[in-house]
Amino acid sequence: MIKTTYNDGGRKEAGYKGSTGDCGTRAIAIACEMPYQDVYDMVIEHSKRERIGKRKKKISHPRTGVYVNTMKRIMKALGWKWKATMGIGTGCTVHLNPEELPSGKIICRVSKHYVAVIDGVINDTHDCSRDAGRCVYGYWYN
Repeated sequence: MIKTTYNDGGRKEAGYKGSTGDCGTRAIAIACEMPYQDVYDMVIEHSKRERIGKRKKKISHPRTGVYVNTMKRIMKALGWKWKATMGIGTGCTVHLNPEELPSGKIICRVSKHYVAVIDGVINDTHDCSRDAGRCVYGYWYN
């Protein structure tokens, strides 16, 4: 089982209240050791380049979620690299399990969620590991 440490990424300290779907913003703030408000503003800036269409009705927002392509642009701008752990037809090969993940600071992309993992410990507002069985699509590392 993976250990979980409660970490809101500085959201409360930045003056935000309640809970929301800010996992991308939180994960970047935690893993990159950046102030929550700086990451919040960065997501707003990057989302201005997004387009909407028939299937994609909204743009990314730091409170309600960051689309994958915008997250990729943000992480690239911060100098982080992407490591895919799953491909089409491969099935799940890596789980949110410390034995299957590298050490150090990473941001994992899992189904409908981003999570910061530091030396095998989930840093998030809840345990999102599904008993260490949640599939990891890939992760950003520095």
